[in-house]
Amino acid sequence: MKVLVAVASKQGATKEIAVRIGDILARSGLDVVVQPVEAVADLDRYDAVILGSAVRIGHWIEPGRRFVREHAVALAARPTWLFSSGPLGDPPKPTGDPLDLPELAATVGARGHVIFPGKLDQRWLGLAERAIVGAVRAPEGDFRPWSEIEDWGGSIARELAELLVPA
Repeated sequence: MKVLVAVASKQGATKEIAVRIGDILARSGLDVVVQPVEAVADLDRYDAVILGSAVRIGHWIEPGRRFVREHAVALAARPTWLFSSGPLGDPPKPTGDPLDLPELAATVGARGHVIFPGKLDQRWLGLAERAIVGAVRAPEGDFRPWSEIEDWGGSIARELAELLVPA
């Protein structure tokens, strides 16, 4: 089974989550490709997709939303999971799913969605982004829960293994 882990990442922290998920799937014996959404032309050669996006101001970033729009039919035709990365702090805030998540999940028929706390390094932000971060008092740091990320990737690997078992 060939699995695509596609990711929309702005500063690279969400891509690092995608890479870790890809590693977990590969260790489970799956053929895995991790790609930025901008590098994926079509989904024809993939049997399943895990799609993740950074969240900014309560929404998936535009490359992630565009990927869903452009590949909606293909995503709905194969097992698809979604993940988001964005809340910051301990405990992470904001709480709850991104505002556009219900529509995105329904469009692709997502088997599941999880939101992982993210990472903020202000050195990578532009002036406007720094102003927003300052206004909402977002804490700087790496809040990604690596063991939860690995557990989630492992649960998907087990679910995909069950799909491979003949009925």
